[in-house]
Amino acid sequence: MKQKRFILSEKELPTRWYNIQAEMKNKPMALLHPGTKQPLKPEDLFPIFAEECSRQELNQTDAWIDIPEEVLDKYKSYRSTPLVRAYDLEKALGTPAHIYFKNESVNPLGSHKVNSALPQCYYCKQEGLTNVTTETGAGQWGAALAYAAKVFGLECAVYQVKISMQQKPYRSMIMRTFGATVEGSPSMSTRAGKSLITQDPSYSGSLGSAISEAIELATTTPGCKYTLGSVLSHVTLHQTIIGLEAEKQMEMAGEYPDVVIACFGGGSNFGGLAFPFMRHNLLEGKQTQFIAAEPESCPKLTRGEFRYDFGDESGYTPLLPMYTLGHNFHPANIHAGGLRYHGAGTIVSQLIKDKLMEGVDIPQTEAFKAAMLFAQTEGIIPAPESSHAIASAIREARKAKESGEEKVILFNLSGHGLIDMTAYDSYINGDLGDYQVSDDEIRRNLQDVPVV
Repeated sequence: MKQKRFILSEKELPTRWYNIQAEMKNKPMALLHPGTKQPLKPEDLFPIFAEECSRQELNQTDAWIDIPEEVLDKYKSYRSTPLVRAYDLEKALGTPAHIYFKNESVNPLGSHKVNSALPQCYYCKQEGLTNVTTETGAGQWGAALAYAAKVFGLECAVYQVKISMQQKPYRSMIMRTFGATVEGSPSMSTRAGKSLITQDPSYSGSLGSAISEAIELATTTPGCKYTLGSVLSHVTLHQTIIGLEAEKQMEMAGEYPDVVIACFGGGSNFGGLAFPFMRHNLLEGKQTQFIAAEPESCPKLTRGEFRYDFGDESGYTPLLPMYTLGHNFHPANIHAGGLRYHGAGTIVSQLIKDKLMEGVDIPQTEAFKAAMLFAQTEGIIPAPESSHAIASAIREARKAKESGEEKVILFNLSGHGLIDMTAYDSYINGDLGDYQVSDDEIRRNLQDVPVV
C-alpha cells in the first residue's frame, strides 16, 4: 500500500499567509460604515479590532503577509497537521477516486480555530491591550481563543450561543479551564442581549446574537478588543496555513486535487484550505472544483441573496457585501453549531458571484450518516461541522464511481467530535431530524436588507 500520512518538517512550514484578495480579478466590494454608509478605512475598524487585523482586513494589494515570529513559534508546537489518504473510506465506497483529508483535529484544541486565535491575541498583546472578547457557537472558536488569550497573558470573555451551550456543556468547561468567562447568548449582561430576550424570551440564540453582545462588550470596556473566528477576511488569511501546507503535502503524495471541499459556516476553514489552491485557477488556468458544504437548514450560499447586510443581529458591525439569509434569520437548532450563521464572508461571496466555486447544502441526517461511515473506516469521530464536508466528499466519490473517473478529492477535517457525543447519541437513537427553510421565511428576513 502507498504511504497514508504526509507530514512536513519544521523547516518546510509556511512562513507567510496567502491573501487571495490581491489576485482576484473582481475584488470584494467595500465594507460600509453602518452609520455613514461610506467605504471603511482601517482606522474605522480600530475601535473594534486589533489595528493590525484591521489593516489585514482591508488589504487587497499584498498577496503574501509574513507570519510574526512569535506566532510561528506557537504554530510549530502542533503544525504541520497531517494530510491523510483515506484508503479505507475509498474501499468502503468502492470508488476509483483518491480521497485525502487535511486533519486539523489533531492539534491540542481539537480544531482549526487556533490558527487564527493565536495571531489575533498576539496582535492585541502587541497593541498593549489587556482583554479580548468574542462569540462562539459549538465552542471550538471559544476554546481556541481562551487558550490563545492565556498564552499571551490576556483576559478573555466569551458569549456562547445558548442552544450550543446546552448541547455541548463540556466546551464551555474547556474555555473556563483556560481562564475565560463564558455567558450563554442572548444574555442579560448587554443591551443587545436584553433586547433579544425581551422580543422573544424563549430565543435560543445564534452566532449573530452572540456577535452583537461581544462587540458591545469590546466597545464599552477599556483595553478590550473584539476577536472573530470566521467570516472576516483577516481570519481566513490566518487559516491559509492549512492550504499552504496541503499544497506541499499533495506534492509529496504525487497528486493534485480535482475537487477541494470544506464545510461552511462563515468561511474560515473553507478559505483556509481552498484559497492557496484557488490561486492556481486564478493565475495558471487550473480547473480545480471548489465546494463549500453548508447545512440544509442554513443555506446562505445556495438560497441566500447577495446583499449589504450586518454581520450580527443588532446591527453593530459594518455592512458586508455577502450572500445572506438576513441578519435576523434564526437558524434551526442543529448540532453543527459552528455553521449556524446567516451570512458568508465577502471573499467567498464574490467568488460565488463569479462562479469560481459553488455551495451545496447537506441535510443533518446525511451529515451524520457520513460521519458514522468515516468514523468506522478511518477511526476518527468528526465534528458535526466537518461531517458536512465528509458528506460532500462522499457525494463526489460516488459520482466518480458512476463515471469510472479516478479523480482526486481533498477535504478539510476541521475538527474532531469527541465533545459532540450527545449529537451522535441522538443520531444513533433515531432522534435527529432534518430542517428546511421555507422560501417565505427567507423572503421575510431579507425584506429590509438592501439589494446591492
